[in-house]
Amino acid sequence: MVHQSRRGASTMRTDDASSCRSSTCSEKREDFSNAGDEEEKIGGGLLGDRLGLSPEGREIEEEAIARFPTANSIRTGLSKTQTNAKSLRSIRSHHSRAGADGYTLNDEDEKPNNSSGATGEDAADPYLVRWEGGDADPMNPRSMTTLRRWCIVFIVSASSLCVTCTSSLYTSTYSQLMPEFGTSRLVCTLGLSLFVAGLGTGPMILSPLSEFYGRRPIYICSFTFFLIFTIPCAFAQNIQTMLVARFLDGLAGSAFLSVAGGTVGDMFAKHELSAPMMVYTASPFIGPEVGPLVGGFVVQNTTWRWCFYVLMVWSAVQLALIVLFVPETYHPVLLRNKAIRLRKETGNPDWIAPIEKLSRSIVKTVLWSCIRPFQLLFFEPMCLNLCILSAILLGILYLFFGAFPLVFQNNHGFTASQTGLSFLGLFVGMLAGITSDLFWRRRYDRLVQRSEAQGGGSEPEFRLPATVFGAFLVPLSLFGFGWTTYASVSAIVPIVFSGLFGTGVIWVFSGVFTFLVEAYPLYAASALAANSFARSYFAAAFPLFGVQMYNNIGYQWATTVLAFLALAMAP
Repeated sequence: MVHQSRRGASTMRTDDASSCRSSTCSEKREDFSNAGDEEEKIGGGLLGDRLGLSPEGREIEEEAIARFPTANSIRTGLSKTQTNAKSLRSIRSHHSRAGADGYTLNDEDEKPNNSSGATGEDAADPYLVRWEGGDADPMNPRSMTTLRRWCIVFIVSASSLCVTCTSSLYTSTYSQLMPEFGTSRLVCTLGLSLFVAGLGTGPMILSPLSEFYGRRPIYICSFTFFLIFTIPCAFAQNIQTMLVARFLDGLAGSAFLSVAGGTVGDMFAKHELSAPMMVYTASPFIGPEVGPLVGGFVVQNTTWRWCFYVLMVWSAVQLALIVLFVPETYHPVLLRNKAIRLRKETGNPDWIAPIEKLSRSIVKTVLWSCIRPFQLLFFEPMCLNLCILSAILLGILYLFFGAFPLVFQNNHGFTASQTGLSFLGLFVGMLAGITSDLFWRRRYDRLVQRSEAQGGGSEPEFRLPATVFGAFLVPLSLFGFGWTTYASVSAIVPIVFSGLFGTGVIWVFSGVFTFLVEAYPLYAASALAANSFARSYFAAAFPLFGVQMYNNIGYQWATTVLAFLALAMAP
């Protein structure tokens, strides 16, 4: 399975030919024969020239074209009469056409000793706009100070925290919502499920738009509508208004569950990516624990409407921070802005950015990019398995919003605020998972050093050890939680096991998210959208049957079923 993911994620890297094994070379030749998607063509010439490959890399491409005569014709453009199935297969390795940095359409690994700084496409087109000096270019987001980059990470992470906190804080309102609107608990739970379904649907459109317009416009529009749709939730007079507003609210806030991961990758190189990605990865999962904690105290002391008043104030503050401090970071869009500036300053219309050479419309971009997440799910077994694993874990996490009140209120007589405090176990466990990031980074560095000593380099799979350990910690913690949910057992015991579950979840998601960003670099937002889609719909479905399952088969066996489900997907 790992071998298959390398076929999709690493074949176009600019590794020295001397370190390329025969199997890797054959993978390169195969992907050259599948690299012709017209909407993603950069221009004429060999693909190696367009990507800035080393001479050895271009020799591999020339050899592939010589040995496979149809590869060149496929590479230069697909027939418009090609079937959809063939089109899907032809862009299976679409990410491999990214530059070496993974986020631009050019070569990031520009050698400093190259005085001309022009190879491949630059030699053929001197007016092609690129980063001057790689990451040192003033317009390159990776040239920003470390403090500024981290401030941006914290802002987008806090926005993700706000969105996910909104999802779960709603669960604290059930006790007051049901008598006021005269509805059942199951119908009220639909408000949670519809919000999470919106979180999974939005990235299918917002992610491709971010790859066309950039990250910043999506952030501003998304959070503006997120704030707007929170208002009818606060002033709803019936359950129908609440349910519709909840879905639209989740749809609007969904950008931060996929696009924000691309922003982190835009600003940090591979060797710097682990720590900021850990912070971003953790924020959407800490948010659900903060929701019941805040909501429990609000509902116990005021009314349920104040839960949404608090969210309105928080959202307004986050929107102001985004507008003031979060710049555009998407490399192709920044290069397009640079090309526009050069054309104005020089009066020469020949300056052009790589993204401007793409022959695609907005509609075509959205349609193709809505398909792309499913391509990753259907054609990349590693992506599919990791998405299912993460989907199950998030489903269990959201199921706990119904299970915790049953366990701690029925068995231990907890009040609403005390039930909210019981989520501190998950909260602390996730914080522990975040603080262990240094260990996993050192583990990653050792794997890279070992690979380089053998003539290789960094691989996306080197990010997965945390996922492997977390995937086994999760079922163990669920077994422990389930079989300590007796009234005779102190409440602190299942809370401790829930903390271990939180740690395992963070380990799993940190590895999965970073793997997806590195394995599918140019379409990182789309890869995360595929993951977000799978996760969100599992999370939307699990709460609808969770309470019934716990009531019908008992707290112990219900949690055991969840543990076996997680164990079945452990890598």
